[in-house]
Amino acid sequence: MPNDNDQHPIHRILDANFNRLREALRVVEEYYRFILEDESACVELKAMRHSLSEMERTVGQSALLEGRDTGSDCFASASRPEEMGRENAESILRANFKRSQEACRVIEEYAKLSAETESVSRHAKETRFALYTMEKAALSGG
Repeated sequence: MPNDNDQHPIHRILDANFNRLREALRVVEEYYRFILEDESACVELKAMRHSLSEMERTVGQSALLEGRDTGSDCFASASRPEEMGRENAESILRANFKRSQEACRVIEEYAKLSAETESVSRHAKETRFALYTMEKAALSGG
């Protein structure tokens, strides 16, 4: 990745998306735990969530925190209308599968900016495709 000043917005993007991914995975995990009562899926989701720590270490946890700036984030204090209503627990699951997949894609793309974080990009892609598979199984019955 280029110099430290160029990296600040990249670290900010990565930090926001690591957090988004972790949160969405937790929501999905709770659905599998308490609604589907599927222990093996919970274990898989928990492993995905915990693997984020390794990706964050690779990028640099201090740099990620330094990049965080919720005070200037135009979406930090506002809720989007589409986020305010959910029809049922399945709609929550669906929304959080999409949120997690999108966060994986963002991480995958921005981690490509440095040879040092290529492994993060690959891992994010693998996670995204695992989530596509889980989503299909959960929402289409197969």
